[in-house]
Amino acid sequence: MNDPQLDPGDIAALFDRARLRLARELRGLTQVQLAREVGSVTAASISQFENGHTKPATSTLRRLAVALRVPPSFFAAPARPPAQDQVSGFFRSLRSTSPRDRQQALAYVHLAREVALELEKYVALPDLNLPRVPIDEGQPLQSVDIEQAAAQVRDHWNVPRGPVQDVVRLLEMNGIIVVRFRVSIEKVDAFCVDFPDRPVVALGADKGLRDRSRFDAAHELGHLVLHSVAGKIGDKVTESQAHEFAAAFLMPADDIRSELPERLDWPAFLRLKAKWHVSLAALLVRAKTLGVMSEHTYAQGWKALSVRGWRKAEPGPLGNPEAPVLLHRALELMETTGISFTDFINRSGLPEADVRTLLSRDIGERPRVEF
Repeated sequence: MNDPQLDPGDIAALFDRARLRLARELRGLTQVQLAREVGSVTAASISQFENGHTKPATSTLRRLAVALRVPPSFFAAPARPPAQDQVSGFFRSLRSTSPRDRQQALAYVHLAREVALELEKYVALPDLNLPRVPIDEGQPLQSVDIEQAAAQVRDHWNVPRGPVQDVVRLLEMNGIIVVRFRVSIEKVDAFCVDFPDRPVVALGADKGLRDRSRFDAAHELGHLVLHSVAGKIGDKVTESQAHEFAAAFLMPADDIRSELPERLDWPAFLRLKAKWHVSLAALLVRAKTLGVMSEHTYAQGWKALSVRGWRKAEPGPLGNPEAPVLLHRALELMETTGISFTDFINRSGLPEADVRTLLSRDIGERPRVEF
């Protein structure tokens, strides 16, 4: 339905209230702020449009499109099933992110899903291949269950023993969309949204650290695998389960236990960091979790990390974070079929600047000068 040939009257007739809200949240605006930007419409009217009580006139729609920097056809209901309204993201700490920051981040992720579904009209993306581990509400998840779930996913995806070569690539190969934020939402950490058709994992762009970024990606995978049905968002237990999953997924017990030192042997830890591409902090936690290191030594280890300033910046940099490539490659493949990027944008009705932001290569991919 989102067709460049739609005339303004058709767009007004096909107006989808969810699209207006999505565009507004994409710009980080309240209804009051949007009304001020548009000039000739009240916040109450915008609320009515978003509630579906009334539809904007063609002239109002045009002004809304200008204020929100989207093509008018963006407001026409797409021909595909919309994401359910209740789909929300797994955010780390609900306290440290304002509702508006979360809404803006979620809007970008909704847009990423739209770009993927739009691309699927022209090219075949990898099928979604995501094993789910059902959680019994009455039975709290034990650590042993989480270790087993991580092993199951590795097995299901035929990941060889030892370190995972590229976590982001692995997610993408199995049909999960990964995006890296280059929008001004620094306060929002990595998160994921479990859309039934295409789950999306959003990684922060500010952490130029390969180890942290890999752990973030594995943590979000943990949410998708463990919490698709019953996870409580922002809940401490849910977050710690996703953390345990990430550790087990990146450092399987049977593969790493014999390599972990019992004592604070930092050269040994640095060698393991270089091999497994995880942080010293993650290795320290794993050594304690697997019973290799005593509580006392572990506590000393954390003190040492703090004293040396390693909690902020660890030694042994691993290079650039892993970069998502799926959407980018799908677009390049589509162009070989004779559909240009401009055609794609016109037919999709999606805002070009935002699509470019989502698809652009990560700035962190430039070679980094190391000292």
